[in-house]
Amino acid sequence: MSVVRSKICGITRIEDALIAAEAGADAIGLVFYAKSPRAVSVQQAQAIIAALPPFVTSVGLFVNAGRDELNAILEVVPLDLLQFHGDEAPGFCDGFNRPYIKALRVRSGEDVAARIEAYGRASGVLLDTYVPGVPGGTGLAFDWALVPQDLSVPIILAGGLTSENVRNAIEQVRPYAVDVSGGVEAGKGIKDAGKVRAFVRAVRGACTS
Repeated sequence: MSVVRSKICGITRIEDALIAAEAGADAIGLVFYAKSPRAVSVQQAQAIIAALPPFVTSVGLFVNAGRDELNAILEVVPLDLLQFHGDEAPGFCDGFNRPYIKALRVRSGEDVAARIEAYGRASGVLLDTYVPGVPGGTGLAFDWALVPQDLSVPIILAGGLTSENVRNAIEQVRPYAVDVSGGVEAGKGIKDAGKVRAFVRAVRGACTS
């Protein structure tokens, strides 16, 4: 099995970013969405990114942000990758000349493959759990059998993942990467070092099996 990458999302503190990096996570996620309990300010994001060691990707998560708002953040926060987690159209996502991933919330009865293919210029598509009115961070898993195979866009699996279930998720879906937030927390926006290390360890164990 090929190597599966891991992203620890909802980072709000420098110490949690460093724990994720030390554990071997490939990326950390910073939430620029005021309604989220894991939201960060520009100043927090700047400090966290400045503390990251080399080769850890910083991902900025946005939910239906306006173009002006997003550009203002990009001018002062050196994000490596954008993550659009709302209802953003492909043309909007493509319009920043930056690598991005698009999050899609999955529910039965939809043509998941067609929705994914609409974002063909994305670096990857993140599949999360559909809960009405909640853009993400639900802590709930969806039916992994709904994920199509042989897609042209790399898949990042999210939604209710923990160190206990991520190995099964990887074996069933075979994603490019996995994304976790609530599953490694001691509280909203506060990561648990032991859970972070156990999660990354479980991902790596699945990769080598």
